[in-house]
Amino acid sequence: MSHDPYPPPRRTPPPYAASPPYRTPPPPRYAASPPHASPPPSQAPHLTYPWQPAPAPPPPLPAPRRPPQHAPLGHHSDLRVLRTAYRWQRRVATLTALGYFVVFLVLSACAPSVMTARVADGLPAGLLLALAQLPVTLLAIAVYEFTAHRHVDPLARRIRHQAEVDARREARR
Repeated sequence: MSHDPYPPPRRTPPPYAASPPYRTPPPPRYAASPPHASPPPSQAPHLTYPWQPAPAPPPPLPAPRRPPQHAPLGHHSDLRVLRTAYRWQRRVATLTALGYFVVFLVLSACAPSVMTARVADGLPAGLLLALAQLPVTLLAIAVYEFTAHRHVDPLARRIRHQAEVDARREARR
């Protein structure tokens, strides 16, 4: 006896009769209703339960301040000049220290013959350049301090003084 693994096809149901298209009746025309009058704010239906208290009214607006009679002394341009001076100070000191270190690394990687050359009895140039890194770092710190005392600090003092004068003027009002 042989067994068929596939069942015989099912019969398809008979097609349904086409129904007429579904039509909805047009909505009834109503006369325009008058606009609703909103109740006054004290009687506004703001809560679900009538026994709950009404919300607190907003606080009154503060009285407008009168404009200052003079412009404050500290201007944005002063702060911009101070930021620029401080930026140059950081760049000079950073490039002094990192520039020397990068030169040392490039010489070590690309010119090993320069680094192994003898400068004095038993002292290779690479060791001398490595030992010179500490004085160069100290030089970068000295350059940073010099530019701070020479350029940045006077600007900061002037802006601080102007801010104190403005604060005293505001306190007198």
